[in-house]
This record gives sequence, structure tokens and C-alpha cells, in this order.
Amino acid sequence: MSGDPSGRRRAAVLGSPIAHSLSPVLHRAGYAATGLDWSYQAIECDAAALPALVGGLDASWAGLSVTMPGKAAAAAVATERSDRVRRLGVANTLLRRTDGWAAENTDVDGVRGALRSAGVPSVDRAVVLGGGGTAMAVVLALAEMGARSLVLVGRRPQSTAGAAALARDLGLDVTVTPFDVDPVAAAARKADLVVSTVPAGGADALAAAVAPAPVLLDVVYAPWPTVLAAAGAADRVVVTGLDMLLHQALRQFELMTGVSAPAAAMRDALRAASGTDLALPVD
Repeated sequence: MSGDPSGRRRAAVLGSPIAHSLSPVLHRAGYAATGLDWSYQAIECDAAALPALVGGLDASWAGLSVTMPGKAAAAAVATERSDRVRRLGVANTLLRRTDGWAAENTDVDGVRGALRSAGVPSVDRAVVLGGGGTAMAVVLALAEMGARSLVLVGRRPQSTAGAAALARDLGLDVTVTPFDVDPVAAAARKADLVVSTVPAGGADALAAAVAPAPVLLDVVYAPWPTVLAAAGAADRVVVTGLDMLLHQALRQFELMTGVSAPAAAMRDALRAASGTDLALPVD
């Protein structure tokens, strides 16, 4: 894609489907609040088309957000990869470099920032429901937050194999357990955090089992509240997928622009666009 005639820097989110993405709302709000004359658009792009599209972008393009299904392709197309990307094999951020693109994964920042802003700066024992790509990012985030013990809950042993291998490589004490109420309840009673990475409704049967944990992070944000979120005590800390989305975008904005993210402005834009009344705390 050729340069913007106005000389503005450009950025975009790539994915398929992409019409629902809230990334343009977040990044454009950041530009407006900081006075940056940048543009940000949503581009429909699947994994197969990503290498050619990225390779055809000129120097006016400063950065790309990447969502499903292109995260592995984004990591592969990069000429430079962060340690996170090398560990996870996926990237949600591409940053323009003189000789190509640098790949980063701010999904990890999304988990860490969302928990930190909710008053959870560190973790010792955690339970993670699910074992896919989101669970992998969660495992890495928990390790960076000091976690020592992890229980992975999956419907099939092979579904958590990648997350379990990553956790062990990071030095965590790992237990894998099935999607059954009794073992999950036993793990949740000992944990200081439960994270659900499964789609909406996928863990409803475990709502009572995980309710004793003092902190819940549920990556779902619509519909809200989820059955998991509604099941716990009134004083339980509940963190949502919107919190994660916001905090990964804050870090992504800073990496792309080199400017401190205007957290409150981006948060307020996200709340307005999503129609949520959630607080979405920021530091």
C-alpha cells in the first residue's frame, strides 16, 4: 500500500473477520488525546494473505495490530522477534524497522495490566481453564508476575499440552486436570487467581467450583456478566476481557508511537463504543 498523501503515519489492525474490532476506537482515541496526526484502520486479512499484505506496505506504515487468525503468520513474517514471541510462536503486534518488522506480543501486557490495575500485582498459585493460544499468553503473564504453581484445566489432555510445556519451561509447578467439578473446586480453593480462557458458556458448569477463588479473570466480555463472574462473592475481584483488551492496546500504542498512552481517554472511548458500565480501571 502506497503512502498517505498527507504524510501521516499509518497503522491498522489485521484479522478476519475484522468489522467487529474495537482496536480502531482505542488507537484513534489515543491519537486524538495526544495530538498525533496518525490514521488507523481495520483491514480484512487472513493468515494466508498476511505475508504479502505486510510485505507491500511502504514506510508510512508504523505499526500493525494483528488478531486472529494471523498471529502465527505475524510472528513468522517478522525479521526481529521478542523473547515473548519466540516462546509463544505468535505475535499481535508488528513494528516498523529499517530492515523489516519487529514482532511483539502485548496480549501478555493485557493480562498483567488488567490484573495490576485491579489490585493484583503478583500471583503465586493460579488455575487456568483452557489450553489454547490465549491460555499460552496467560501462562507467560502469570510466570512474569511470579507464579510458582499452576493448574491447567482442559477437556482433553492434548488440549493443554502446549500450555503445560510452556509452563514447565518457565519453571512452574504444573498440574493438568480434566473439566470436572471436584478437582477444579479443590484447586480453586487453594488458588489466589482463576483465569478462564474458554469461549462464552464453555465453563458455566464450573462456576460454583471456581467461585471460592478471590480473583477471577474471564477473557469473555460479551455477554456480561458471564455465569462465572456472577457466581462468586460480592467482594471477589473480577477482571474482564475488556480490561485485557484495553491494557494490551495501551502498551501497543506506546510501542508504535513512542508516546505514553493516554489511558483514561482510551478507556473512556472503549467504554462508550462497547456500551459497558464496567469501571475498566487504569493505573
